[in-house]
Amino acid sequence: MNILKIILLVLAGLIVLLLIVALFSPKEYTIEREITINKPKQVVFDYVKMAKNQSHYNKWWMADPNIKLDFKGTDGTVGFIAAWESQDDHVGKGEQEIVKIVDGQEVDHTVRFVKPFEGNADTQMIVEAISDNQTKVKWSFHSGMKYPMNVMLVIFPVKKMLEDDLQTSLATLKASLEKQ
Repeated sequence: MNILKIILLVLAGLIVLLLIVALFSPKEYTIEREITINKPKQVVFDYVKMAKNQSHYNKWWMADPNIKLDFKGTDGTVGFIAAWESQDDHVGKGEQEIVKIVDGQEVDHTVRFVKPFEGNADTQMIVEAISDNQTKVKWSFHSGMKYPMNVMLVIFPVKKMLEDDLQTSLATLKASLEKQ
């Protein structure tokens, strides 16, 4: 009986410790990655503003060959929604909506995750000419987790995983555009 009490006390102590850590953990995070693509700025921008093109470079969409994609509206315009659904938990279910376009410069999305967890994120792709035939693409991802789930940002390498996924997606984007 004493062993059971000790186990319960240790578990209770761990839970309290995690709740305290969560109080001091960040609730929001931003990730930014960039890459240089050997194509003119307008060519790159015209490609990234079309959400459907993400099926050719977005690591998450490409992870499941059986992903179901659904599109609403006119691609490349504010209000366009690209929804996805997958049986693969790494891909899950959700949708992204184009919420802002600055022609030739920037495309902003709001991403709404449904499965395997609910949440929202804001993403931004900014294109900047380096030269006539070189373009820098910066992709940022901003999201957060409410207390006490924000402790996951400390315990698991969520940011590192997302950084790697963004960089992989950008490298795929570069390879895809430079082939054309």
